[in-house]
Amino acid sequence: MRKFKTNIFHMLSLISIPIVNVFYTLLNNSNRGVYTIITEFDRNIPFLKEFIIPYIIWYPFIIFTLFYLCMKNLKTYYRTLFSIILGLLLCYVTYYVFQTTVPRPVLYGDDTFTKLTKVIYYFDKPFNCFPSIHVLTSYLMIKGINFEDNLLIKVFVYTVSSLIIISTLFVKQHVVLDLVSAILLGEVVFFLAGKVKLRVPFIPDME
Repeated sequence: MRKFKTNIFHMLSLISIPIVNVFYTLLNNSNRGVYTIITEFDRNIPFLKEFIIPYIIWYPFIIFTLFYLCMKNLKTYYRTLFSIILGLLLCYVTYYVFQTTVPRPVLYGDDTFTKLTKVIYYFDKPFNCFPSIHVLTSYLMIKGINFEDNLLIKVFVYTVSSLIIISTLFVKQHVVLDLVSAILLGEVVFFLAGKVKLRVPFIPDME
């Protein structure tokens, strides 16, 4: 409990994510023209509505993993958080100059998976796809958790992140190039974040 109270200040820095994410809503349209980078391989990937579950889990999963990193290793936590912010900003610049879209299937049925997919489709327009933010942030969770010694936690994060990444294809929110570009971007921003001398109060080795 004492450590939790000590880290409240650091956990407040998570507010930076929704603040930066305002740009997502502003750019999630086709006003600047739209491109498609779908391939024949993408067209042959089936729509599997059950994968909407790992796709939705992304929202609490990212917060959970960052919270865990904050409690265990502040240096890795801030490196991962900085990577996310930098990655998001680069994604938004890309969306502004090169907006892409992904064709969505017509949904039939009233089962739970279909209803959840309809909700996602309704609130998240079929733009802002290249690179995929779902994939970028999930991949950065893998990069961050690599510094953790707890094997069970590492396996958990690797497994959930992988399911989220592939779910973007099966629920037709992204195409393969969205995934590839996001992973490459994740490598770049995590590397750059490791080179930046972050100055964070109350962390002596980061000042």
